[in-house]
Amino acid sequence: MDVRSFLSRLPPFDGLHAKALDRIANSVEIEHFAPGTVILQQAGEPAHHLYVIRRGAVEVSDGGRVVDLLVEGEAFGGTSLVSGGSPTATISAHEDTLCYLIPAEVAADVLESSAGVTFLVRALRRRIERIDESWESERGADQYRAVGSLIRREPVISEPSETVGEAARRMASERVSCLLIPTPDGLGILTDRDLRSRVLAQGRGPGTPIAEVMTPAATTIRSTTLSGDALLRMLEGGFHHFPVLAEDGSLLGVVTDTDLMGVGRDTPFAVKAAIERADDAAGVSTAGRAIPAVVASLMDASADPVDVGRVVALIVDAMTRRFLEQGIDDLGDPPTAWSWLALGSAARHEQAIATDQDHAMAYRLDGEPPEEVDAYFARLAEFVSAGLEEGGIPRCRAEAMATNAALRRPLPAWVDRLGDWMRDLGPVGSEQLSIVLDFRSVAGPLDAQGELDAIVRTAPSHPGFARQLSRRALDLRPPTGFFRDLVVEAHGEHAGTLDVKHGGITIISNLARAYAIGNGITTKRTLARLEEAERAGVIDEETRLPLSEAFRFLWNVRLQHHVLQHREGSAPDDHLDPAVLGPLARQGMKEAFRSIARAQKALALQAGVSMR
Repeated sequence: MDVRSFLSRLPPFDGLHAKALDRIANSVEIEHFAPGTVILQQAGEPAHHLYVIRRGAVEVSDGGRVVDLLVEGEAFGGTSLVSGGSPTATISAHEDTLCYLIPAEVAADVLESSAGVTFLVRALRRRIERIDESWESERGADQYRAVGSLIRREPVISEPSETVGEAARRMASERVSCLLIPTPDGLGILTDRDLRSRVLAQGRGPGTPIAEVMTPAATTIRSTTLSGDALLRMLEGGFHHFPVLAEDGSLLGVVTDTDLMGVGRDTPFAVKAAIERADDAAGVSTAGRAIPAVVASLMDASADPVDVGRVVALIVDAMTRRFLEQGIDDLGDPPTAWSWLALGSAARHEQAIATDQDHAMAYRLDGEPPEEVDAYFARLAEFVSAGLEEGGIPRCRAEAMATNAALRRPLPAWVDRLGDWMRDLGPVGSEQLSIVLDFRSVAGPLDAQGELDAIVRTAPSHPGFARQLSRRALDLRPPTGFFRDLVVEAHGEHAGTLDVKHGGITIISNLARAYAIGNGITTKRTLARLEEAERAGVIDEETRLPLSEAFRFLWNVRLQHHVLQHREGSAPDDHLDPAVLGPLARQGMKEAFRSIARAQKALALQAGVSMR
């Protein structure tokens, strides 16, 4: 295979047009390295070429410790080439190795493209993960393992006609926490929790047939599902068992919450269970204060940082629902149908250790006195807000909470307000876009989210509204002013630090919101919005991929910073000192910020708005 054909199959070259690919292929030098040869030296001479492995393998060492092995088709030297700085790792030949060397001036054109930036950010994120893994011999649940690999035994099968007494004895003798029951309508499941809540708690006898107390249609997953995805689905759905099916649909076994996260008190399942069992508000708050420990545990287990943000949001949801239940017990039944709405980052399932409350309420008015109805929900909102605050989730400084009368109103008023904003946003509405336009129903019998989503779908018919969304996505800028270092705050309380949230993560969220809502897409999470926008033709892959990689990378940096502060006993914040991040993370942040700046310029051009 010739040089051109070989490179054309590899990122970041696979998206280049023919002329650019020809230029690169014609510039390539070929060099052989004997085993043990040091190709690039950590903290040594900067790279003058981008190296692509044609045959063989190279070792990547950090501080003398081998942390990765790169093989045929993989590239190295890119970060040093772009930054002009010393290599952040030592690269040496693991075996007889042949490399294609692409000169700096030719490689720069590729690496500075959106595909090149994505390639560099991915490489940096992988390197950081490999370094972490090499120094952590004990790991928790591995998000990249398929759940099929976690199955320890064949499932225990029962018949619907068996009694719960027989089922309990079988579960005890087989030492399992569930039985699977084939039925004409699908696969049923009976768990030890069912025996407690549906049999003992309801005074049923041991002769009760399984069919009367089992869950008739168990939620199943495929054996190839990643354990990180299974964990989130289990946590969100309130499940503790998943029957696992092979690709041909045959039953393999059962995976449980303890298979995914162990039995420690700092697992999200343990915290969520403690919240749901709490008898009073103090118990819920006490359980909720374990969120920092949960985040630390998940980060130690190499969980996807974006998934960690979702887990935090799910735990806060559980706290909110339990407080609502307790508040209603204290205040009496609500006077009318209602919905509790998460707003902002809570609505997007993107919350970290340093997070605050953002929520609203919508309700029906069916002839009841409006003042009395609102007064009830005001008291309920205060009960929930006080509980969340006690549980470590502080109140929103901007008062974006259901305790604020402006964010507690009848559903028709919410519908009218959203429609009015689209027709004529005005200065007040513009200020609240970043919070109120991200909404998600958490609890309550009223389908407020469905009616509000229907208004969002009309956004394409209001071009002025879409332009305003684009302007808001340009309000903040990433710190890209310096070439060889990151821009930090010069004055004030946080002088010498960089705000990773508002300087990066929030901007990507704002861009995704502009792409999505401006085109009638109702998906809430940032990465999902980017994917939906690409599918709808709003953006292309060259825009989505760099932004998605940057989002994950910055979330990882943010959460690692939070965990470090938590373990040091200080209050987590989003102000990082770039000097303590290490060269790999600093370079990764630079590349992430470049991706954001490029996307902002493209959006400004596409929307016809100026960048101030």
